[in-house]
Amino acid sequence: MKIGFISLGCAKNLVDSEYIIGMFDRGVFEISNNPKECDVIVINTCGFILSAKEEAINTILETAELKKNKLKKLIVTGCLSQRYHDELVEEMPEVDAFIKIDDYYRLDEILKDVLKEEAIAKYKDNRAMITNSYYAYLKISEGCDNRCAYCAIPLIRGNCHSYPMEDILKEARDLYNKGVRELNVVAQDTTYYGHDLYGEFKLKELLMKLDEIPFKWIRLLYMYPDEIEDDLLVAMSNMKHIIPYFDIPIQYGSDVILKKMNRRGSVELIKKKISRIRELFDGAILRTTLMTGFPYETDETFNDTLNLVKEIEFDSLGAFTFSKEDDTQAATFDHEVPEDIAKERYEILMTVQNEIVNKKNAMRVGKTFEVLVERYEELFDRYVGRAIFSAPDGVDGMIYIKSDRTLQIGEFYNVEIYDYEDYDLYGKIN
Repeated sequence: MKIGFISLGCAKNLVDSEYIIGMFDRGVFEISNNPKECDVIVINTCGFILSAKEEAINTILETAELKKNKLKKLIVTGCLSQRYHDELVEEMPEVDAFIKIDDYYRLDEILKDVLKEEAIAKYKDNRAMITNSYYAYLKISEGCDNRCAYCAIPLIRGNCHSYPMEDILKEARDLYNKGVRELNVVAQDTTYYGHDLYGEFKLKELLMKLDEIPFKWIRLLYMYPDEIEDDLLVAMSNMKHIIPYFDIPIQYGSDVILKKMNRRGSVELIKKKISRIRELFDGAILRTTLMTGFPYETDETFNDTLNLVKEIEFDSLGAFTFSKEDDTQAATFDHEVPEDIAKERYEILMTVQNEIVNKKNAMRVGKTFEVLVERYEELFDRYVGRAIFSAPDGVDGMIYIKSDRTLQIGEFYNVEIYDYEDYDLYGKIN
């Protein structure tokens, strides 16, 4: 029986998808990348904000069209299924089963009921690598104890649940033994790691132990500003494999709005943390996420955010407009910002950031960087890769490489940058 998988959403969801795929007995199920030849398709959905929910619904409906041909069963799981299970069962009869995150352990039982035959899909620690063999994400916790007013993650995934350190280290070693060269540590809030399990933040200790495994790069994502303690930064600055890449979603640049968002800390704290990072790490890479259109936003608070972005000059910045999520605190707020104004501010913010990125990329021309080569594009006769300043999700841009010799996918090469275009760089190997 041929089975296909579609994984939507963030890197944390991708890890879930890899574990789900690992549950399926390869003697019974053949994993296929061609939806048109599949007997069963499993869609792992995201339900974080409205646009993600719309993408999930559209993907489900498009995939359901395959039932007119070979596809026999369509199964949906993930955040959307967890949050809106009963409504989806009622409104989307074209789906044969909606599986909650809480019910992954019952996968084989559910499949037997859906397929009307024996199914071998056991809940087990057997992660499949579905993207490549040279980089991977390592999820260190589930859920979140922060209660940001706009965020539905705690409603979907619950409170923070840190995984035991020994289990994380075992998985990291397994990934290294499978050939992973770049390890990307993820969680809803990586800096909170261990507080629920050990009674104190344990990210520093975890990273010190991970650093003993000889990965080429270890990248840390999703750091909450006020939990970035100085002893953590000092320890990271002395580690061999931790790269100086700091993904710190600050969300906004005005204390007035940060307080309304129920975010801890302040703009001054953010500035101090970033100043300390730049003091300790030569060539530190800074990435953040911001929001426009949050209730109570004004021209003044938005300008505060713009000024902060101009002052700090983040290497990479993602932004989104406020999404009014069911059952969140922000959904009850008045003083709503009209959608067209939120979008206009988003465009202004990203225009400013584009100018910053172009300035930084212009300074990279003529320099040589170590690059992880990820693929070859035959149509353009070029390779595509990333340096330490780009995470695997593509948000930070890519490096397009000319080479007269054959390069090995998944290997590192020194690449000289000769040009750039917005977020992307162009390089060559002599």
